[in-house]
Amino acid sequence: MVVASAVNDKGEEIYPVKWNHDFMDLPEVKDQRTPTFSAEEISTIVSKVAGQYQVLYALLAGTGLRIEEAFALQVEDIEHSVIRVRHSMWNGKVYSPKTAAGIREVDIHTSLAELLHNHLNGRSTGFVFRSAVGTPLARSNVLRRSLHKILGEMGREKCGFHAFRRYRVTHLRKQRVPEDLLRFWIGHADKSVTDGYSKVKEDAEFRRFTAEQAGLGFHMPTVAPKLPVAPCCTKKSSTEFAITA
Repeated sequence: MVVASAVNDKGEEIYPVKWNHDFMDLPEVKDQRTPTFSAEEISTIVSKVAGQYQVLYALLAGTGLRIEEAFALQVEDIEHSVIRVRHSMWNGKVYSPKTAAGIREVDIHTSLAELLHNHLNGRSTGFVFRSAVGTPLARSNVLRRSLHKILGEMGREKCGFHAFRRYRVTHLRKQRVPEDLLRFWIGHADKSVTDGYSKVKEDAEFRRFTAEQAGLGFHMPTVAPKLPVAPCCTKKSSTEFAITA
């Protein structure tokens, strides 16, 4: 991969190499550790935190976003029940996603959209998830200060944010979401020529309907309704107060 990454101004490999994997006798990778969460575990994790971490974990489980994509989200990337993934975060810097498939729109359930918009609280700029001084969050800090502590309380072994992503893919498959739409939401490239013929991902109405029907699979925290602001009243005289009483 490193050798192949060297290309000229026409995009052609400078050092083309044909690798003989059989001759090199590469080891076969088996039994990789791929931890995931159950719906009950997601509900527990979300219930054990408050504030932006609660919103972050619900978002990861309800969208399948990569953690770098979630950290790079800015307020303008959120529009109603659609999240526009345009960037990825690495070491506190914003970059373009590593593949073209990473640039996408992710439709979300209305309950998750409500939680997200309540978290933004009218903000129009800045990162969706940020530190006290407005800078992006750091993966290691969130793991150490929050997620790993919660997993310890639950008696679960430590794992990373990708477990949320595996949960979402599993849930969408159980709900029989079309595979090409699932890959679009998750940010994976088409697998066949047939996928290229399908225009499901361009049908915004169908995507919204499918996201609503598929649901989240886990219990969402209750969003407190915003109370209407009482109108200001003019100052009454002591006589008026007496009559009212």
